[in-house]
Amino acid sequence: MKKSESEWKKELSPDAYTVLRKKGTEMPGTGKLLHNKEKGMYACGGCGAQLFASDTKFESGMGWPSFDKAIPGAVKFHEDVGQGMRRVEVTCAKCGGHLGHVFNDGPTNTGRRFCINSCALKFEKG
Repeated sequence: MKKSESEWKKELSPDAYTVLRKKGTEMPGTGKLLHNKEKGMYACGGCGAQLFASDTKFESGMGWPSFDKAIPGAVKFHEDVGQGMRRVEVTCAKCGGHLGHVFNDGPTNTGRRFCINSCALKFEKG
């Protein structure tokens, strides 16, 4: 999915643009989906591709929505050595938007914690 930066700026809120296109991070504890407990799907805030099912979400206490697995093929992983840290960045496989990071310290049987910015997501009830 190819769009110009001006197209992305027109379509996304300033916060979503900063996170999805500039690899920003929203302030912990501020995301509108952090405490969402409704059943449904979490989709990319940029392109609408489904990324995470609500039954994979858990409370991590870290300040961002956390999931223990993504829909197969929905995300891509990239080494991130920025800000003096070594992490694994998670992006949308369809539009390349930055979603957050994944860590191997999750409490479920997957052992993973996808730490995802709320403003990079849309929630679809269902």
